Amino acid sequence: MTNGKNGLTYADAGVDIDAGNALVDRIKPAAKRTARPGVMSGLGGFGALFDLKGAGYTDPVLVAATDGVGTKLRIAIDTGNVSTIGIDLVAMCVNDLVCQGAEPLFFLDYFATGKLELDSATAIIEGIAKGCELSGCALIGGETAEMPGMYHDGDFDLAGFAVGAMERGADLPADVAEGDVLLGLGSNGVHSNGYSLVRKVVEVSGLGWDADCPFGEGTLGEALLAPTRLYVTQALAAVRAGGVHALAHITGGGLTENLPRVLPEGLGATIDLSSWDLPPVFRWLAETAKMEEAELLKTFNSGIGMIVVVAADRADALAELLTAEGETVTRIGTVTKGQGVAYEGALL
Repeated sequence: MTNGKNGLTYADAGVDIDAGNALVDRIKPAAKRTARPGVMSGLGGFGALFDLKGAGYTDPVLVAATDGVGTKLRIAIDTGNVSTIGIDLVAMCVNDLVCQGAEPLFFLDYFATGKLELDSATAIIEGIAKGCELSGCALIGGETAEMPGMYHDGDFDLAGFAVGAMERGADLPADVAEGDVLLGLGSNGVHSNGYSLVRKVVEVSGLGWDADCPFGEGTLGEALLAPTRLYVTQALAAVRAGGVHALAHITGGGLTENLPRVLPEGLGATIDLSSWDLPPVFRWLAETAKMEEAELLKTFNSGIGMIVVVAADRADALAELLTAEGETVTRIGTVTKGQGVAYEGALL
């Protein structure tokens, strides 16, 4: 029998259960702020309960989405600026979810690290709660995993899982037709895709994360950590107003690959690249890397974070509604016969 005085503990192996419990206590107020109709239980149980009838649904279909933040995490870790990376995590899930026509209802996160640092972990999860709050989605559970030996000091990983619902028969895309108008909603920067290339471009530039931003205010690291824009409440308002046939979240694959995902067989799209101004961050990336326009368009959002495909006779009204909801709206093109995306004009 091992002498208790000399026996190993879980803390000796690098896992601090008390720190994990303290984190749950710290984040309970943030999670509570995300409560919405349908939530039946708070943090701390073995599972989380949600009442779809309590959320107002009569014949619901559930929709689920999961995602991470990718190598944008590397910049957050290296700069120590982790307060907004949780917003990115939520956005990558709920912006996808709303493209199916669903309202995000609840969110669960997975946060893994080698050693749990309470202040950093609290900031990360408070960012997740903020993203949930802004998208009307309840943070009802998650997992914090302290795994010594799996992550270097200060490193962590994030993943998220969102569940939403819609009434049966309300799913998107639906009724997309030739002549439909494409409304582009402005992005908030690079969002959360293409960061392996972003980091390579920064390396080529010779700049550090703390260098003055060459395309905006603050440091380069701060500028590249601008959180992904949340389109949920705005998109749902447009859907409920009528005339929306599809929504395309412009993530990995850019405009070139994401828009065709919501177009039926036999239909393509024409996009006028001169209809909006390329944001400075993308111009800097392209010029620094001597990037071809085609590469820019299939890697980054290039200034358009979401495309709303609408009936032509509803385009003006929906553009006005989305503008009133805080979006920068541009009529960027139309649905056409054919396949894929054809570009007119130029961004660069």
